[in-house]
Amino acid sequence: MKTSHLIELLVLGAIWGASFMLMKSTVPAFGVFALVEVRAGVAALFLLPVVYFTRQWKDLSGNWAKLLFVGAINTAIPFCLFSYTSLHLDAGLSAILNGTAPMFGAIIAYFYLQDRIGVHGVIGTFLGFLGVVVISQDTQSASPVSLLPVVTALGATCCYGIAACFMKKHLSGVKPFAIAAGSQVFAALLLFPFALYAWPEVNPDASTWGAALVLAILCTGVAYIMYFDLIAKIGASQAMTVGYLVPMFGILWGMVVLGEVLSTYAMIGGSLIIIGLMVTTGILKRLRMKTSL
Repeated sequence: MKTSHLIELLVLGAIWGASFMLMKSTVPAFGVFALVEVRAGVAALFLLPVVYFTRQWKDLSGNWAKLLFVGAINTAIPFCLFSYTSLHLDAGLSAILNGTAPMFGAIIAYFYLQDRIGVHGVIGTFLGFLGVVVISQDTQSASPVSLLPVVTALGATCCYGIAACFMKKHLSGVKPFAIAAGSQVFAALLLFPFALYAWPEVNPDASTWGAALVLAILCTGVAYIMYFDLIAKIGASQAMTVGYLVPMFGILWGMVVLGEVLSTYAMIGGSLIIIGLMVTTGILKRLRMKTSL
């Protein structure tokens, strides 16, 4: 991997890691549905010109039914679930739980796509969910963990796993920006009546609106462009290693900006999740092979 690609990967990890901090600071003012509507709607407006100028409009319009499902399962539902989670858990902890997405992806791919999990996949998945169990036992610290926000976070990552398998099977030939923009467009349309009903009575202040727009434009729109750019440059498997960076940056942003402190339970459980993620996705095996060479 070239230095420029590594820098881009680190920047993307920092951007996606910051999304948990931004959700934590904006959800109380907007509410769950209104914030996700702003995020998806503004991201859609940002991405649609990209679709037009890259001549991917036919891919979007020709696959609208499938993209409607992706918009629901990969954006609307998980964004709402993580927004709810952010009301109750620290941003760093939410970012750690986000790391379980590839584990759900491996499990769902086994049943839906008949992909093999293998011994490493089973061990990695076990370690990851053992980490979740450890985190859920933290009831003694200054910020005790309650079960429901953990479950909603896992529900969100399960949605990501379902969406990944669905896109692999049904949208493998569709252009990437069409998928990215289409998912945001249909998520915004699906959530509009809920957001309208639950729109906050007191309009959020300018700084909160600014944070929401950063969440929409930078952490969603720009992040998608960077991610697909990395896939084109270094391949999907290496681009997906950003998943290891997101929890790290999520913890860092939470500590630096929000003054969060990870409990012992969170550190142990988070370590198990990250190790499980590395085992499940085979990065430890690849590192050992490179070392042996």
